[in-house]
Amino acid sequence: MRVPLARIAHARSGDKGDGSNIGLIANHPRFFEVLVQEVTAERVKAHFARLCRGKVERFEIPNLCALNFLLHDALGGGGTESLKTDAQGKTHGTGLLRMEIDVPDALLAGELA
Repeated sequence: MRVPLARIAHARSGDKGDGSNIGLIANHPRFFEVLVQEVTAERVKAHFARLCRGKVERFEIPNLCALNFLLHDALGGGGTESLKTDAQGKTHGTGLLRMEIDVPDALLAGELA
């Protein structure tokens, strides 16, 4: 089933100079492997194509059931230089949660369990 990431994960984001840092955390450990398979650096780069001018790096943090993304050249110079409304990238986590991915029905059936 195709669902927004917000259904199976939560996120936090902020700035790292001119880069945006997004942490994506599975709501339950059973969703972590789906995040690893579906939320690639390439897909995140495509999702933020209008915003991120540089490369996207992905780091896996299995013990936290999380992924961390660093979007290079995404903040128009960073907090003190940028003229963007969100110069610190605080809304980028919410933006990522809107991305839709495929999740096996069996995993979603266990959401209420």
